[in-house]
Formats: sequence, C-alpha cells, structure tokens
Amino acid sequence: MTKTSEPRAQSSGDLGPEQRAAAWERLGKDHFDVVVIGGGVVGAGIALDAATRGLEVALVEARDLASGTSSRSSKMFHGGLRYLEQLEFGLVQEALRERELSLTSLAPHLVQPLRFLYPLTHRAWERPYVAAGLFLYDTMGGKKSVPGQHHLTRSGALRLFPGLRRDALIGGLTYYDTVVDDARHTMTLARTAAHYGAVVRTSTQVVGFLREADRVVGVKVRDSEDGRTTEVRGHAVINATGVWTDEIQALSQLRGRFHVRASKGVHIVVPRDRIASDTGLILRTATSVLFVIPWKSNNHWLIGTTDTDWNLDLAHPAATKADIDYLLDQVNRVLVTPLTHDDIQGVYAGLRPLLAGESDETSKLSREHAVARIAPGLVAIAGGKYTTYRVMAYDAVDAAAPDIPQRVSPSITEKVPLLGADGYFALLNQTQHLAQTYGVHPYRIEHLLNRYGSMVTDVLDLAAGKPDLLEPITDAPSYLKAEAVYAAVAEGALHLDDILARRTRISIEYSHRGVACAEEVARLVAPVLGWKEAEIKREVDTYNARVDAEIRSQTQPDDISADALRAAAPEPRPEILEPVPIER
Repeated sequence: MTKTSEPRAQSSGDLGPEQRAAAWERLGKDHFDVVVIGGGVVGAGIALDAATRGLEVALVEARDLASGTSSRSSKMFHGGLRYLEQLEFGLVQEALRERELSLTSLAPHLVQPLRFLYPLTHRAWERPYVAAGLFLYDTMGGKKSVPGQHHLTRSGALRLFPGLRRDALIGGLTYYDTVVDDARHTMTLARTAAHYGAVVRTSTQVVGFLREADRVVGVKVRDSEDGRTTEVRGHAVINATGVWTDEIQALSQLRGRFHVRASKGVHIVVPRDRIASDTGLILRTATSVLFVIPWKSNNHWLIGTTDTDWNLDLAHPAATKADIDYLLDQVNRVLVTPLTHDDIQGVYAGLRPLLAGESDETSKLSREHAVARIAPGLVAIAGGKYTTYRVMAYDAVDAAAPDIPQRVSPSITEKVPLLGADGYFALLNQTQHLAQTYGVHPYRIEHLLNRYGSMVTDVLDLAAGKPDLLEPITDAPSYLKAEAVYAAVAEGALHLDDILARRTRISIEYSHRGVACAEEVARLVAPVLGWKEAEIKREVDTYNARVDAEIRSQTQPDDISADALRAAAPEPRPEILEPVPIER
C-alpha cells in the first residue's frame, strides 16, 4: 500500500452517512502515518494534532465519539484546585494554561466561565490557607480572562447562595473556573480533525493488530453495525482508549509499560429551582471534594462526584443506590431544603482512567498522564485529565514520530480554533438579527451559539422549506427538532442513544430520560439514516430498554447487582464484540 498521491483538501468536517461510507473505503485503501484507536477526548485530540502537522491520519472508535469517559465527566474544564494540596503544581499550571486557551480562543463557544463559592467552616486558619491556594490557582496559569478570588462574610456568602444553611459556613470565598459540555467538545474536536483531513469513523472496532516481524504496521477493524472487516495500515498506531487501554494492549499481544485501573464517578442532575443560588459550589468531603454546578443555562444542577474502584463492565458503568445516597447525604449537609430521590431528573456514571502504580503510594500521581512506545509502530497513552487533552495529544504524536518516515512538524494546536469558534463572539453580538432572520427567540439563538458556535446557521438552515424543524422537540423543549436532524447529518450520530445521550443531553435533563421523545426523534432522523419502520422500532425499543435498565440498576445496593441489570440491556450497535477474541 502507498500513501495517496492526491493533494488533501480541507473538508467541511461533516461526519454524515456519505462521509462514513467514504471513510470505510479510505481505511482499507490508504496508508496512514498515524492510526488512532479511541474516539474520546484524547483520541480526537491526537487526530487533530497529527492532522494539523500535515500527517495522514485515521481515527477509529468502536462505539460513538465520547461514548465512554469523555461524556461522563463533571463537565468542568478546570485546573484541579484540589491537586494543589497534593503538591501537583506542574499539573495545575498546565491545566490552567489549557483552560485559558480554550476559554479565549480554541473553544469559547463550548467552554464557559463559572463562579464558585468555597464555604469556610473553620475560624482563623482556614481563610488564609484557602486564600493562598486560590492565589496560586489564579496566577499559576499566566494570563487569565476570569476574575480572581473574592472574600465574603457569612452574610455575603448567603446572599450569593441563599440555599445554604446558615450554620454550614462562617464565611466564604469565590473564584472562577469553567464548564464544558464534554461530549459536544469531544465531538467537535473530532469534526475539526476531519476538517483538516483526518479520516474519522465511529462504530469501527479494532479486533486485531497487523505485524511485520517486531513492528506493528496497522490494525484490523470490524464494522460494529454490519460485521464487515478491513485492514488499516499505518506507520504508527496510537492506543488512546482510556479505561480500555489494557484490553487493547492484550489484543496487541505485546507487553505494556503501564496499567490502567478504572475509578467510577457518579453524578446526579436536579432541577434548577431545587437549590437557591447564583453560583456554583465546591464542598470538601472526608475523601475528596463535591461540586454543585449550574448546568445548561441554569436549568439544572449537576452534583458529583463519587470515587470508587470499578472492576466490571467498562462500557456501561452503573450507578447504585449507595452512590446516589452518598451524593444526597453530602450535599444535604449544607442545604436549607434537602434534596430527595424524587428530585433527581438524571443520573450518570463514568470511569476515570487512572494509572495504576505498584502500590497506593505510586497511584497518587494517577492524574498525570503517561506515554510509552510499546514496540516499533505502537504507542500507548493513558491517565491525565480532560482539561489537558491537548498536551496529551502532542506528547503522543511526538512519541510516534520516530516511526513516521517523513519529518514531523511541531504541534500547532494551540493556534487551531475548533469548528464554530471563529466568528462566535461576533455572532453573539448579532443574536437579535439572527433571531429575526430565522424567526426564533433570541434566547434560543444564544443557546444554539453555545452549542454550535458559528456553525449555528448550518443547523438553522436545515429548516429551509421545513419550518417545523425550528419547533422544539415535543417532550424535550430545550432542543429544536433541527438539532436532532443535524446530529445525524453532520455530527456522526448513528443511533438514538448517540443523539439523546451525547449530541443532546436529553437523557439526563428530563425526568423521562428521553423515553417520551424517543420515537419523535427517531422519526426525525430516519430519512437521514435510512431507517424503515423496523429500524425505528428497534431503535426506540433498544433505547427504552437501556433507560429501564439504568433506572433499575440505580435502586440496587452494590456494584455487582447494578452491573448485572445494566449489562443485560441490548446494545444499539448489533455487531459490537465484547470481549474481542484474541487470536493466538
């Protein structure tokens, strides 16, 4: 195989059905410089980094973009204030620099500033101690575009957060961090990589490695939708699969340099009116910290997270009643009006890929990332945190560079805005004009701008000749029908689960968890994805079964019983292999 001799044209970055079909042909025909396994934030970041260095890149993902850890985080693009106490100054400094880059230039449409209240509970020592930490937090990342810390009396803190019990604090400080819709950010990263020439294909599972002597020269992939297989050849393969790192490493039949363990983090979602506050909240717990985060134009609160070992199904981690009770107990310690199980609209569980050390002591550095060249042609990367994805990406490409025959240029992604970033601020100033042009409320335009940025007109233009697409989804009125269609047309969504859980957040923002609108959304995207009545019914039934399994698992007392219920739900991707058989 030889590299294509045709000049590579910049594409629109669309990941629709036509692009998917073309991508399969290219995977089996072209020879790539870099083949990336994993469609999470790190894999998508690697694809963008490599493509913008002028390399030929393929990215394959067994399920959906961000279907694992990268859609189930705390939705914060932050420096990691608590890591200062662990003396991980380098990690915090690096993350704060990345936060500033994304907030101001790389993804201002997706990363938004948010004020947090830190309640003080001890007199004398705590205020100067926390203030010193926040001073470091405010200054370590260099230039920043958010305000610094602000000191409050107890009365001042309660005016800002009247939902707090008066005896829960003696004063407070505020500081700024940032929040992000992680799934949309990861998907936009992948689309940006495609825009710069990367071949991006989801539902494409790695089932084997291609070897020539001691060198890895590519992977064998299987379509998770129809079972077709092909071989993808490349100079370097990068394993960026997060909690699946060890599984992919075993598939390569090569000895790894590190191991990854999974830590489960659970979040609950409650309505905005259940907590009276104008700011987010950070609470210290016995083992970690708890965040209470305003979400989606202040319509909801996210509360999390837990931190427990997980040794069961990696694809579908299950929240238990014990997890939910823990979160309620922790937050109710400080709220005037306690939350109950009936207040919860959504629950999600995700797995953090932590580097496993030889002992608990070496695991303390688990939020740092590690890169290793396992063998000629094979690099693995794991660990890290969402905020530092770009640093992880260029480290991985640098590690793969010795296997690429051509000269590899330095990383330039700090100068590459994601799709939708260019023109975003100007369009914000034109909200009223856009609202009049398309006949939708200005509030709706602002909501769309913070999801699509300057690509907002691509979404709205889908309604040309179809004005009903500018109407809200009946049982999920935060979203327009056009958004569901756009997810299938341009954002790579192949199943209802992709749309309701990741392209939108209907599955956690409404108490029906998407069941009430599943059929309506399925019928909206059926013409794009070629679904007939049988496929529509299968998609709706599969999605409803997933929701039912999750809700029932959340009543279970322990991980094993919750996992058994969740894992029994049918997979939307009919040909996914779990586990992938290892050929000896």
